[in-house]
Amino acid sequence: MSRLGTIGARLYRGEIGYDFVRHRKFWYGVSILITIAAIAGLAIRGLNMGIEFKGGAVFTTPSTKVSVSDAREYAEEASGHPAIVQKLGNDTLRIQVAQLNTDQAAQVKSDLARDLKIDADKIGAELVGPSWGKQIANKAWTGLAIFMVLVVIYLAIAFEWRMAVAALIALIHDLTITVGVYALVGFEVTPGTVIGLLTILGYSLYDTVVVFDGLKEGAKGITKQNRYTYSELANRSLNGTLVRSINTTVVALLPVAGLLFIGGGVLGAGMLNDISLSLFVGLAAGAYSSIFIATPLVADLKERDPQMKALRKRVLAKRAKGETEPDESPADGGSDGTGGDDEPRGTAPGDTAAATAGPSGVVGQRGRGRPSGRRR
Repeated sequence: MSRLGTIGARLYRGEIGYDFVRHRKFWYGVSILITIAAIAGLAIRGLNMGIEFKGGAVFTTPSTKVSVSDAREYAEEASGHPAIVQKLGNDTLRIQVAQLNTDQAAQVKSDLARDLKIDADKIGAELVGPSWGKQIANKAWTGLAIFMVLVVIYLAIAFEWRMAVAALIALIHDLTITVGVYALVGFEVTPGTVIGLLTILGYSLYDTVVVFDGLKEGAKGITKQNRYTYSELANRSLNGTLVRSINTTVVALLPVAGLLFIGGGVLGAGMLNDISLSLFVGLAAGAYSSIFIATPLVADLKERDPQMKALRKRVLAKRAKGETEPDESPADGGSDGTGGDDEPRGTAPGDTAAATAGPSGVVGQRGRGRPSGRRR
């Protein structure tokens, strides 16, 4: 087995791990910096809205030997506005010019026919009104608002309100970063972009809910034991699903990366960039927020609960007195917590031999077949 495969297997079995919750302030800081950069890009550069939102005309030419740069120059001279030119199959061109009315579009079509040395009747022209784009934008915002409300209600009912708040913050975090990247890169925002933005919400929410489900099961009866704080149990659940989250994200990113870098970049199919960039950035941001933002934020909110504060005091007091089992010494970072009455019911998903993160942030595990010892 490769080194990476070995590490993945040990993560899955809970033999090693990373204390995400303990280092949450660092990752909060990273997220804040990224979000500020995204908002700054959005405020300074703004979004490059497509013709569907601004209105204008799209001209499609037959096969021609004219280069993309020359065609762009002809279109900008004829219209007086910036033009976007894309080469399609069979050397045909798609020329997009924003903010043109019917009369202006007819004149631009005539000038293009002359400059490109093509019969005007062979150039297809499609006029797009800005009202249509506004309708799309309004429906997208409406759909987004309804989605957010339903997510909060569902998570509050299925889990608890703290998890609903954490998931909502993670979703807003993902959307902000994705929109900010669009502003910084300057890619055109089209209906395909809107579809991509709405799609990534589901991916982002998936990983978050998987961890929350494991945390909910593992936290049953947590106040009846004195071995783990809520934060430690949250970190345990997160490590139990870490490999699954990484694998799911990588598998989803590979085809999207192919669309973005090969289809849009190498082959020049610019229209693929509309949806592929939003999916690529959104999937990556969603995986990041599920691991480094959502679960640590739940732990932060939960630790403010009086019962969890009391539990933390009991756990720390017990550790200070050294009332631990022999295999819970700092040398191995803790036990698997599979025996005794002090163990919360349930285990993290994928935690076949459950683990917990000790003060060092390393997850320890008791070997199979070892006696659990007698609790003092």
